[in-house]
Amino acid sequence: MKPRATTMRAARAREAGLDVGRVIAIANQKGGVGKTTTAINLAVALAQSGRRVLLVDLDPQGNATSGLTVVREGETPASARKTIYDALVVGDALGDVVSEMRPNLFLAPAGGDLVGAEIELAMMEGRERRLRALLEAVALEYNYVLIDSPPSLGILTLNALVAADSVLVPMQCEYYALEGLSSLLATVRKVKTALSPGLEIEGIVLTMFDSRNRLSHEIAREVRQHFADKVFKSVIPRNVRLSESPSHGLSAIEYDPRSSGAEGYRALALEIVDRVEGAQRATENTGGTGHDA
Repeated sequence: MKPRATTMRAARAREAGLDVGRVIAIANQKGGVGKTTTAINLAVALAQSGRRVLLVDLDPQGNATSGLTVVREGETPASARKTIYDALVVGDALGDVVSEMRPNLFLAPAGGDLVGAEIELAMMEGRERRLRALLEAVALEYNYVLIDSPPSLGILTLNALVAADSVLVPMQCEYYALEGLSSLLATVRKVKTALSPGLEIEGIVLTMFDSRNRLSHEIAREVRQHFADKVFKSVIPRNVRLSESPSHGLSAIEYDPRSSGAEGYRALALEIVDRVEGAQRATENTGGTGHDA
């Protein structure tokens, strides 16, 4: 059964005219797996499908922020704007931090000040629930909230997991990635047990897939055998446009819409919409109960 908090938020979202109010943390404790690339391109794809999307950049590296930011003459430099740090640590309203980057796509940016947030948050009461409280105040404004988490397990990542309804796991098609996946899933189970009973795995998306490489096929087959329906059908190929686009402040979907990377993320967005919104419709039709977490 869906946790009461999630069900109530979905009901309030419908009253506000939204199809779904879903908070998804994009996380992997291993770096270099396409986590931020997934956050940027999935956010753009969902926004282009007509959904209102908020992307929260919780990674101190700030790559999701720079990857969506084209600095134009006369605009306020990114370094002078408020960031998610101001909301998490200083106590500003999240609405004061968020900017519209594209039609339907909003960003709560990261900045250099986020580097010290781990230490400052450690001394605060309710430190692991601060992001959750911020998002509850704006949840009805968006169809989807995506959180780009740091590639480590600290207070920032913990905030992302506690705030989320579900976790989307990008996984590179190599053997070392399997170890990182096991570690992340163990963390999710602990958070679910201790802090957020409603947390579930949204799905695992295979990234950097090289169809010419036998290893990629072996990893994909092994992951699908172990995790079955938790693995998305959509696979993100290894694609040079995905690497080039951030330097232009664009997603691959905007930089080269016909590239294989862009097509992969558009397919992933459609699959997520079908899963999440289909599950919501099923919940409504069965009188308020949904699939198990």
